[in-house]
Amino acid sequence: MPALTEELKHELADANQEFRKLLKDHHERERRLAELASKTYLSVDEEVEEKRLKKEKLQLKDRMEEIAREHRARVSAH
Repeated sequence: MPALTEELKHELADANQEFRKLLKDHHERERRLAELASKTYLSVDEEVEEKRLKKEKLQLKDRMEEIAREHRARVSAH
């Protein structure tokens, strides 16, 4: 399966409102995970948050990949 390239991300973000929101949400979780990763020590609550964010980020990426696959199928069908 081809990777979700930056070019395809931009194309889908321009054309697909759901993809645009997923991408935004993915970046927000990525930003927060980077904040947590920069800390020397995480509280128990922060560890729980980190695990939750990683799961959510993966779910968002899975849905973005699904949208990209659907897009590729439509494009190759024409």
